[in-house]
Amino acid sequence: MSRIAETILKVRMRLQDLMHSEAGQDLVEYGLLVSLIALTAVTAVKNIATAVNLMLSNVSSSLG
Repeated sequence: MSRIAETILKVRMRLQDLMHSEAGQDLVEYGLLVSLIALTAVTAVKNIATAVNLMLSNVSSSLG
């Protein structure tokens, strides 16, 4: 088993242990919140990158 697979397995086991306790419920809620924030950030960066790429393409067309 690779190191990445072992790490993922350890994290999964730890999360399962935490889900059965009160602290685990808070951790899951924070995890969901962090996931939502990360998804929003990735989407925003993708949209910004698309806009910048279009702008630079327009500049390149104007110069060429």
